Amino acid sequence: MELGKKIRDLRKKRKMTLKELAEKSALSVGMLSQIERDKIGLSVNSLWKISQALDISIGSFFNQKLYPHKFIVRKDQRKKLQLANSSASYELLTPDLSWNIEFLRIIIKPGESSDQQRITHQGEEVGLVLQGKLLVKWGEQEFILEEGDSIRLDSTVPHRYINIGDITSISIWAMTPPSF
Repeated sequence: MELGKKIRDLRKKRKMTLKELAEKSALSVGMLSQIERDKIGLSVNSLWKISQALDISIGSFFNQKLYPHKFIVRKDQRKKLQLANSSASYELLTPDLSWNIEFLRIIIKPGESSDQQRITHQGEEVGLVLQGKLLVKWGEQEFILEEGDSIRLDSTVPHRYINIGDITSISIWAMTPPSF
């Protein structure tokens, strides 16, 4: 997926300069220039800042293939987001982000993180670990979740997920309101 090209196209569509996007996103002009040319990868946190500056959801960067059903998402038709500098993979399990809840599948390889920085957004989220082990950093607290464990968090508190196990971590997350 060429995230940089999508970001550049969206920025130009809004008649924004790189400098304006940099000011709104709190990212440097140089970094944004490299991102737009797909020269460097970006973190979920940076993608979040850019999406907020462009007044769109992160979900806008998912593959835009339309689902044949309004309510069903087939496993081979999930919208996926894979960032260049991360092995974490995100799959949207809801057909779109138009309702009041969002459902994600997050896959993180051993030793990897969902992001290097903590992220915040409105609402709350609930996660269930299906496989592996996750360290959840939430504010000043840390929680270790193993297969079958679940957690509920206030999403306005800075948080991130790290796979501290020996196998790939697979977890399911519900967020309200939709923020991805």
